[in-house]
Parts: sequence; structure tokens; C-alpha cells
Amino acid sequence: MPQSDERTITLAMTGASGVQYGVRLLECLLSAKLNVQLLMSKPAQLVFSMETDMQLPAKSRSIRNYFIELFDCEPNRLQVYGHDQWTAPVASGSNVAAAMVICPCSMATLSAVAVGASRSLLERAADVMLKERRQLILVPRETPFSAIHLENMLRLSQAGAVILPANPGFYHRPETVQDIIDFVVARVLDHLNVQHGLIERWGEEEIQEED
Repeated sequence: MPQSDERTITLAMTGASGVQYGVRLLECLLSAKLNVQLLMSKPAQLVFSMETDMQLPAKSRSIRNYFIELFDCEPNRLQVYGHDQWTAPVASGSNVAAAMVICPCSMATLSAVAVGASRSLLERAADVMLKERRQLILVPRETPFSAIHLENMLRLSQAGAVILPANPGFYHRPETVQDIIDFVVARVLDHLNVQHGLIERWGEEEIQEED
């Protein structure tokens, strides 16, 4: 059983395709005994029903209970906040979150964060991470990228965010869709400095053979 990690991570899911990345990341963060503040946009909830067979409730409290039961985690490890819940901790720079990940990140959300729109709790939470110089990771799932998309990504990168597209590698010879999902999630966990065993690291197999 992993040791308790008292860091708090804000995880946001938006309406981009690839909600499986966000769900798997949530599972891994809770399994690693981190505290998670979950934000889900309304489009994310719609995509969730389209891309998975899970029956996600509509209300924040019910969503929290759903994931606590699904991943069998300690109830105090997960908090879920509503779209317009402006009193949530993530809306303030005094929030204790060490990092925030938007996974998957739609181009609409990426654009809003790039210009500091803060029209929703999710966008405000990302704006807080940038202004407080805390870690912000965006996992865009779109192809191809337009010049506008690329300019927004560059602007965010220059502001200190990490742009980590959902582009899986294949050197680990994935055999299932889950293997492909785990590759992307593993890269996010690496940037969060969260230990995992999702995939073999580059060169590990050769080193083992030499030994």
C-alpha cells in the first residue's frame, strides 16, 4: 500500500474527447493517497456519457460519492466542486493545491486560460495556479492544431504552464487501449512526481537484460 501523500492536486476535466485519460488519472492520484479537488465542466459530463459505459450523476455531491465508491478511496481524499461554486478553495490563491492538471483539455478551455477569462470555477482555478506560480499541466486532445491553438499554447508555456498533449508513444508495445491511456497518464504522473508502475521506462528492459 502506498504511503500517504498529503499534497493536494486539482484535477479538471473538460469537454474534449479522451475523458478516459482524466478518469484514469483520478484513479491513480487517489490510489497514490493524494488529496484531489475534482472539477468537471458540463461538456465533460456529456462526453463522459458518450465515451464510457459509466453512469455519472449530475450533481457534485453525487459525483463525489460515485468516484469514492468506484475507486474505493478514503472519502476525505476527494472533493468535487460545481461549475459555479465560487466559494470553493480552488478559486483563491490561499488554496493549498500544489498543482493542477486539466485532462483532457479542450481548445475552448485552453483559450480561456490563455487570456485569463476566468468565466467559470475551472478557468479561475487555472488562473490562480498561473498567478501563484504553481504547477499547471494542460493535456490537450485535439488534432490538427490551428495557428490560434498553437499561439495559445505558446502563451501558456511562456506563462509557466506545461503543455502535455495526449500523444501516446508506442515503444512499450501497447497491446490494449488501456496501455495507450496509461502511457499518457504516466507522463502526467511523472511531472507531478507521483510514483507509478504504469509503463516501463525507456531503456529499462535493456538494462535488465544486461544485468
